[in-house]
Amino acid sequence: MPFTRPLISVQDLADLMSNEKVAIVDCRFTIGGDREAGRRAYLAGHIPGAVYFHLDEDMAAPPGEHGGRHPLPDPADFAARLGAAGIGPGVKVVAYDDAGAPAPRFWWLLRYFGHDDVAVLDGGFKAWTAAGLPVSTEVPAPVTGITFVPKPRPEMVASMEELRDRPLDVAVIDSRSPERFAGKPHPMDERSGHIPGAINHFYMDSLTPDGTMRPAEEQAARFAGLDPQRTIVYCGSGVTACTNLLAMEVAGQKGARLYVGSWSDWCSYPDNPVER
Repeated sequence: MPFTRPLISVQDLADLMSNEKVAIVDCRFTIGGDREAGRRAYLAGHIPGAVYFHLDEDMAAPPGEHGGRHPLPDPADFAARLGAAGIGPGVKVVAYDDAGAPAPRFWWLLRYFGHDDVAVLDGGFKAWTAAGLPVSTEVPAPVTGITFVPKPRPEMVASMEELRDRPLDVAVIDSRSPERFAGKPHPMDERSGHIPGAINHFYMDSLTPDGTMRPAEEQAARFAGLDPQRTIVYCGSGVTACTNLLAMEVAGQKGARLYVGSWSDWCSYPDNPVER
């Protein structure tokens, strides 16, 4: 049976692994820090059978003058990487991290490219090890014979032009910290502030102190009053915004779109207005 919820518990994943084939993707990555820390952590120990996807190299195309720090990956390149990871038609996929952001980005990307049977491990690698479940250092060999056919869903994204010229009844969620939203300078930002009219819902507020997702009723309260069909979500570069999109999905609020380029794209256009 396909996944019916966007989250899976560590025990449910352990049970699933013992009964059927599941592709597991380790997405650990330090945003704004040591970009190889996640890969080293994977090599030091990961969920048995997991493959590693690097945020910069596997889940995004190289950045350019515009488009933000994490543009959408090239469909053919991403499809080849997915096929080598054993991901194709009829395959269940579980993504995990240790910070609450890269795994939701992978979850969103897989759905954007047409594969819905994907879930995020609730609590990530920390919850897995806390439950005393096994860890491996074995790196799986690339899989052959599986072809992933990307079927992009453009209705899941919003462009910079669309955001700039949006109607007044379209809500915009900024997923960054309150400090960055308010305009405190940050080394990753060319300019400080936020997109005019945006409201701030820090992505970390989706999570409990132990790193698991807050329950559906709490997520629904966070986004109360918003029509997800008329909502665009952004962050610094289209990664942590996916945590808010996952939280909305947990709450049953489906249909919000991602501004992939996010603030790093918006502020690359000198004429775009900034609010502080």
